[in-house]
Amino acid sequence: MLTKKELRAEIRRRKARYSREALDAFSAAIAERLLQHPRLTGTEGAVLLYHALPDEVDLNRLLTPQGTELLLPKVTGPDSMELRRYLSPEHLQTGAYGIQEPTGPLFADYDRITTAIIPGMAFDREGHRLGRGKGYYDRLLPQLKRAYKIGVCFPFQYFTSPIPTTETDVAMDEVIFG
Repeated sequence: MLTKKELRAEIRRRKARYSREALDAFSAAIAERLLQHPRLTGTEGAVLLYHALPDEVDLNRLLTPQGTELLLPKVTGPDSMELRRYLSPEHLQTGAYGIQEPTGPLFADYDRITTAIIPGMAFDREGHRLGRGKGYYDRLLPQLKRAYKIGVCFPFQYFTSPIPTTETDVAMDEVIFG
């Protein structure tokens, strides 16, 4: 089994083989599946999304509040992240790592989050997730006790064999790749 560091390097090599158009097509297919997902249609409570880095699954088409409270993460320090309400594209600003981050009100009632869409470098069929190595989601996920967690990734980031994890890693309830 590869180490976490080796697996991250392998994923970066795999991503480099795909054009922006191919990655956009994968993102569109994943977003379409999520738009039809029962956890996102007519859901009550809040939904956690994310604004993608250039090499992540882009789910911006899901950022259309239609009666659902949408949340996005905002990096607040080298090892801290908070959640804020997403209001509109006008309420985003470039933050850490060049990511568009919300300027809406702070959100801290994690028990109201019913669904969380989570990016990752790799996922396996058991829902285990490998992040980028900074630990932002590793610190957030244990707090999302009531949320149904959906990992999203490109097809080459999904593994049928186990990926390296630790006992503190929080598994996803489902992984969507496409």
